[in-house]
Amino acid sequence: MALEMELPVLLINIERAAARRALIEGQAAELGITLERVAGVDGSLVPQENWADVDLGLFRNRNGRPMMAGEYGCYRSHINAFRHLVASGRKAALVIEDDVALTHDLMQRATAILQAVPDDCVVKLVNHRTVAFQHRFTSAMGDRIGLSRFGPQGSSACYLLTAKAAERLAERMLPQSLPLDSALERSWHHGVPVYTTEHNVIEFGALRNETLIASRADYRGLKLRGLKKMPTHMFRVGEAFRRAIYALLR
Repeated sequence: MALEMELPVLLINIERAAARRALIEGQAAELGITLERVAGVDGSLVPQENWADVDLGLFRNRNGRPMMAGEYGCYRSHINAFRHLVASGRKAALVIEDDVALTHDLMQRATAILQAVPDDCVVKLVNHRTVAFQHRFTSAMGDRIGLSRFGPQGSSACYLLTAKAAERLAERMLPQSLPLDSALERSWHHGVPVYTTEHNVIEFGALRNETLIASRADYRGLKLRGLKKMPTHMFRVGEAFRRAIYALLR
C-alpha cells in the first residue's frame, strides 16, 4: 500500500474540458485515487505562428497532411507532463488523459508493473491495437509486459513514466514532426524503451467520442492525394522496418 500511495497520478486536462475533468475526478474520489492535474495546452488557443519546437514541413511529409492545432496541443501537454515529473523529483508517475475510465485495481496493477520493468522506460497501459506481442516481463499481479512488433498502436491515454525516461523524452521528442501517439512509440529514435501491456489495463470513458483534437472528417479533408503522399508512404514503410528490427534486437 505504501508503494501504491507513492505513485502520483498526473492528469492531463485543458481548461475547456471541464466535463471530462469533473467525471474523472468523481471516479477518482470514489476509488480513493488522488489526481495531480497537469495543465494541458489548448491548441485551438495558440496561433500557428506561436507554435514552438515544430517542423511543419516534416510533419506534412511524414503524415500526408498538415499538423492540426489539437495535435500540437496534445503533444505539448504531454511534454509538460514529462517536465512536471522531472521537476517534482519523484521517480515515476502514472500519466492519464481525461477520457479514460479508472478501475479499482489500477493503482495496484500499475505499481506491480513498475516494479517489474527497468527504471528508464515507459509502459503503455492502454492501446487501440497490439499486434505480434513480444513478451518481456510479468508483474506480480500477472500482467504481461513487452513490445508490439507492429504499429503504431495508437493512444497515449494511460502510461507509466519513469523520471529517467521523462527527462530524455522531453528533450529528444522535439521538434514535433508526428502526432504524440506515434512519436512516443519511436524508441529507435529517442532511445527510451517503450513497452506495452499485452492487454489494456483500463479502457476509455464515456466521453471518449467527444474528441477535442479533430473528427475523422477533419482528418480526411486534410489528407494529401496521389504523388504528394509518396513521402508519407516511404516513411511508413521505413518505420515498419525500424520497429520490427528494434523489437527483434531488444
